Amino acid sequence: MTVKKNYWPIGLIPGLFACLIVMLTGIYGADLIGVLLLTTGVLPEGSASPVSGIFVAILLGILIRNIIGMPDLFKTGIGFSVKYALRAGIILLGLRLSLTEALKLGAWGLPLIVACISAGLFVTLYFTDKLNQSNRLGTLIANGTGICGVTAIMATAPVINAKENEVSYAVANITIFGLIGMLFYPYLAHFFFADEPIKAGLFLGTAIHDTAQVTGAALIYGQVYDSPVVVDVATITKLTRNVFIIAVVPYISFLFFRSTAKNGQDKAGTLPKWYKLFPLFILGFLFLSLLRTVGDATSLSSGSAFGLFSPAAWESFHSFWSSFGSTYMLGLAMAGVGLSTNLKIFKGLGIKPFYIGFIAALSVGAVSLLLITLFGDLITI
Repeated sequence: MTVKKNYWPIGLIPGLFACLIVMLTGIYGADLIGVLLLTTGVLPEGSASPVSGIFVAILLGILIRNIIGMPDLFKTGIGFSVKYALRAGIILLGLRLSLTEALKLGAWGLPLIVACISAGLFVTLYFTDKLNQSNRLGTLIANGTGICGVTAIMATAPVINAKENEVSYAVANITIFGLIGMLFYPYLAHFFFADEPIKAGLFLGTAIHDTAQVTGAALIYGQVYDSPVVVDVATITKLTRNVFIIAVVPYISFLFFRSTAKNGQDKAGTLPKWYKLFPLFILGFLFLSLLRTVGDATSLSSGSAFGLFSPAAWESFHSFWSSFGSTYMLGLAMAGVGLSTNLKIFKGLGIKPFYIGFIAALSVGAVSLLLITLFGDLITI
């Protein structure tokens, strides 16, 4: 039975409330996992939880949906969360990224990042085709591997009309291999770049998927090998890599539609107009990123952001709203994804997408190691 539209906005309340509870529980659960990892010595002091509240919210939502079930009463609010909270969250994430950070890597740093992103994208898409997997799922894994983990997956999903189970599978894929990289790559980085902290930071920032996981890996390296420079370099590298979401989401979506149209697949394969590949929420993301850039620049040059805010007030403003977007808006959307995902439809996906994610993660790491070994000496921060 379909919930009638004339129930709006009262009809939104049950689903939104359910998403809110799942989201808050996911945030608490992720924090608890982080505390356990700290107390057991897996992570060094000062590390954030490497498992995002978004992932825990998805997992919890799936369990509720498939064990308890979700009556039709909740569908309208859940659908609203998935569609609109997602867009709001991605837009607010723009405040996290200052475009001036990219300039710190110089003329050689950006090509290196582009090469690592490209490896993640095209290796994933190649093996998706060879293993006869869903183009949508492959596109989500490609963006998550190449750019910025869960955020890139969520930005791409509405553009290519991805299904809930594909989104959940892609997020699980990225989270698992990102965690493995976070725990293993600091020691690999030290093996190859023991006395070269800039190269080690570049490797961690380009080879690991999610921002929280990059930070965790850099902190592990910094504390185990007493090298705080690695934390700064890895953070700058990852934030610069995240900026590419602005260009890569439209481009990879174009490749998806072109491929499905060429293969004569369903109506989703009809190549849309170019402006539909560049969704409005990405424009919002770009606008707020530019706002952050100008605010930082004016704060540095004149002592007040836009001539209105003190440096401390400006930092508090953009930190609050970017965290609100990444934690609560995206968390609300992902809770909705979990609550609307029926595990029965995972049967058709199988284990092969995890093979794809594994190959992609290894490829990005290998390309990063090779290029940093060859050209890392040219990069100074």
